[in-house]
Amino acid sequence: MTTKTLALAGALFAALAAPAAAHITFEVPEAAAGSTYKGVLRVGHGCEGAATTAIRVRIPDGVINVHPMPKPGWTLETVVAPYAKPAVLHGETVTEGVREVVWSGGVLEDAWYDEFVIRGTLPEGEAGTVLVFPVVQDCGEAANRWVEVPAEGQDPHDLEFPAPTLTLVPAAHHGH
Repeated sequence: MTTKTLALAGALFAALAAPAAAHITFEVPEAAAGSTYKGVLRVGHGCEGAATTAIRVRIPDGVINVHPMPKPGWTLETVVAPYAKPAVLHGETVTEGVREVVWSGGVLEDAWYDEFVIRGTLPEGEAGTVLVFPVVQDCGEAANRWVEVPAEGQDPHDLEFPAPTLTLVPAAHHGH
């Protein structure tokens, strides 16, 4: 094998070893408008070989009553701030809540997989509405910013760092 062939084989192997599923995504990428949603963020790798040391998730407008799940070995923090507009929860008007969730202080090796979980109430919205949950993955000195949103008609798989998204589907109707 020539050096050039080896380099090509190496590049091909690297491409095969990095499947599209390596992005940070929700295990269940759609949920009913107005429902309570348990969002499981799947983290399948670190930053170019470096271990993940923190995951920060920004909660989109309209998602309220967010409760993150603690993880053993990780410090959990939430950032509470005003909502873009007041929301009604259990008949009460709420004007602020969790807008950001941060798990930090743990170590998720590059070759390992883990899940980070949040639960919240989704907005009543039109089916097909896409909610974007930007995520910053810290790996010590390095970071992956999963914040890219596809342009109209663009395939999210074409993005290097697509943000995790959740698509609203029609709410289940209960008999009235």
